[in-house]
This record gives sequence, structure tokens and C-alpha cells, in this order.
Amino acid sequence: MIHNGKVLFIIHDLYQEDNHFPLGIGYLAAVLKKKNVDVDVYCQDIFHYTNAELSEFLKKNDYDLICVGFLAARFQETVLGLCTCINKHKKSAWLVLGGHGPTPIPEYVLEQTHADVIVLGEGEESLPELLKCKLETGDPAKIHGIAYMDEGIVKNTQRRKPVHNLDSIPFPEWSLFPIEDYIKSLKLFRYQPTDRCFGMLTSRGCINRCNFCYRMEKGIRLRSVKNVIQEIELLNERYGINYFLMNDELFVYPKKRIFEFKDELEKTGIKIKYICNARVDVFDKEVAQCLKETGCQFLNFGMESSDQKVLDLMNKHTTVEENIRAAEIAKSEKIGLGLNFIWGNIGDTAESLKNNTDLIKKYTTYDYIRTIRPVTPYPGCDLYYEAIKRGLLEGPADFFKKFKNSDLLLVNFTNIPEQKFYELLFDANKDLILDYYEHTSKDMAAAEKLIDDFYRLYFKGETRFRGARHYKTTKK
Repeated sequence: MIHNGKVLFIIHDLYQEDNHFPLGIGYLAAVLKKKNVDVDVYCQDIFHYTNAELSEFLKKNDYDLICVGFLAARFQETVLGLCTCINKHKKSAWLVLGGHGPTPIPEYVLEQTHADVIVLGEGEESLPELLKCKLETGDPAKIHGIAYMDEGIVKNTQRRKPVHNLDSIPFPEWSLFPIEDYIKSLKLFRYQPTDRCFGMLTSRGCINRCNFCYRMEKGIRLRSVKNVIQEIELLNERYGINYFLMNDELFVYPKKRIFEFKDELEKTGIKIKYICNARVDVFDKEVAQCLKETGCQFLNFGMESSDQKVLDLMNKHTTVEENIRAAEIAKSEKIGLGLNFIWGNIGDTAESLKNNTDLIKKYTTYDYIRTIRPVTPYPGCDLYYEAIKRGLLEGPADFFKKFKNSDLLLVNFTNIPEQKFYELLFDANKDLILDYYEHTSKDMAAAEKLIDDFYRLYFKGETRFRGARHYKTTKK
């Protein structure tokens, strides 16, 4: 067991105010604290600390490991500069990177960031061993699940099997974080001033692998329902949390677990609200009623397409009929409905875009503005390797050279010329925006402003715009 060592986790800035609690880092911090490690967190996300301010902090403090997790979308914009800052002021510490961003492309990320180590996949077992190695000047080659640079050559050790028993992992170490700031920053669907919102995970992974999706580990692993309820009780008792953002990729699975969740929650007497993600093929009226009775306010469905051919080509393993049935059931039960569609995948056409738009307009509950994004083949997903196979991408360097944000086309898998692609997408999103405002606030000036933002994004190269999801509107 480790009895010393000092680790810093840096949560990089997302340049927004609705910041979610960093669950991955919360779990890692809990594992290290349990092993008597001194752990600090530096929240650039909440406080918008600059790298200059981080430099001053690092000058005054010494660490053994400085850890940063990230997604690929933030690599060029944020992570490269952050790593430069850390490397300049880390002293004898190792800079450790992890998460979905670096795991599929460790060689490229090591070369670009000059990090000391990348943790591949989940880090609950690898990170404590890495710290022990650092303190005892051991050999990193003996640690499974990492990549590192050795005399200019990238070494990848054997991948570690993920933790099967998720109940064995302690709850996130909330006490290290500015918890009130995270609670106050979340305003979820049907939020009331007395609500206190927070995120949690009841599982890891998914039963499927769509071609645009990358995850670090295969399959799905579930916490026991009793363990989940214990965390809900603790968050409710300690911080007054009553509204939960279930961050699972797939919360509604299997069906029997949802009914067990209802039974165990009722035993506590706690009344909660929550938002969760579901697949249309494991959703029916009985499940919907159970979700509603347990406090579900909003369901996100990754429907992705209204075209069966496209769904099949993206390995979605669902049908258009299942999409429609799920939307109708959710609406009938008056559960908020997130209709998520992408366009530009293999097989997509102008007609499939129009059908996507029509389906959203027919079934939307107008809880949020729903717009359509082009699909992005992030490193690690099957679509990324398909793009390389087709000669549409050369590799990670080419990806990051082309990537600006997820509302822009990065690789064109369709037969539609790029200019026409954007014209069609602009018209579709304009239609959805106007439809939304006509049914809600009637603030057509706001609608025109948002439409203009999309126009400047698609046709004028103003890439800082990040889509419609954060626009605040007043529903009638």
C-alpha cells in the first residue's frame, strides 16, 4: 500500500458556465486517497484560471504526478498549451495524461505534448502503480495499461483489463472539489430554484458499438442497484442533492434493473429527479412508466438517423420503427425528450437529412432546441479508421489539422459536394430553429441571431460558435 506521494489533478477549462463534476477524476482521487496519497485538484473549468495563474501555482507547489484527462475535441484548443505550461513548471513531477482523447493515439499525443506517461483506458489500477513506480524509481515497463517515451521510442505496455466489480471502486472524492460551484452551475430540465443538481455514474460502457463511437473499454459493466442507491442517499444527505444527471452512456439497461432501481429507491423514501440516456430497443411503455414514477424528467435517445440503411451502416442495431415507437411512448408519458440526430455518415443523402428534420419536428417536445450536427470520426472509433482506409484522413495529425469544432464537417462520407453539404445542413437547422421559436418564446429576433451564428460558422469561418444547445430560451 502507498503511504506517501503527492498528486495534482488539473481539470482544464471548457469555457462555459454549466460545468459538470469531473467524475473520472473524482474516482481516481478517491482511489488514491484510500491509499493515503496527498491529492490536490486545480479547477480551471469552474474558476477559469489561466495558464499564467497555473504557472504561479506550480512554482509554489511540488508534486510527484500532475494528471490531466481530456477528450480529442479539446486537444488543439486547450490541452497542448496546458501541457506546455505544466512541462515548464512541473519540476521533478511526471506529467500524466489520460482519458478518451489520448488512449487510442498515445504515440502522437506523447510526441506532441512531451508528457511522461499516458494511462491507457481506465486508471483506477494503473495510476496508483504509476505513483509507486515514480516514488521508488521503478521500471514503468512493468506497469500494465500505460504508454511512455523511452529514449525517443514510444513504449506501450500490455493493456489492463477493466475493473469488473464497479462496487469495489469508492465513491468519487467530492470533498476535494468546489462542490457548491458544481452544484450551482447545473440547471437541468424542469429545474426549480430549490433543486440541487449533480452527476453520477451507475454503469460504464454500452451494449453496442456504433461506427462513430469510441470508448476505452468493451462492453457494459453495471454497479449493483444497492450501491447506486447508497450513493444517492449519501449525496442527498451530505449535499442536499435531489436532481441527478445520470451520465451513463446507457442507464436504461437491462429492463429488470430499472424495476429493481424503483423498488430500492422507494425503500429510502427519497424523492428525486433525474435525466438519463436510453436506447430505443430497450424502451417500452412499462419502462417509461417506471422511469416516470422514479422521477425521470428527461430521456436522451441517440436515434441518429431516420434512414434504415444509414442506421445499419453505422452499426446502430436499431430500426426507424423503434425510434418512432420510443418517441411516441415518451411523449405520451410526458417525459422530456432528447432527439439526437447526426448527418453525414456513410449512406447519408439530402433525403435522409430532410427525413431527420421532419422526424424531429414531428416528435419534439420543444424542451430544447434540437439541431443536427455532421458526424465527426474521432480517433479510436471505427469511422476514423474507415476514413483512413478510404484516404480521407491520413492519421491523428491530419485529424487535428482539420478539426475546428463538432458542428463542422471534418470528413465527407457522402457523395454531396462540401458547399452543397453545408447549404443543406444550414437549411435544415434554420427550419428546426424557426420551428422551435414559433412553438416556444416567439422571440424571432433570437431565432434570427442563432440562424446567423450558424451561417457565419458554416460559410464565414467563425469557428468559436459551439451550436445551439446552450442558448437560453423561455418556453411558453
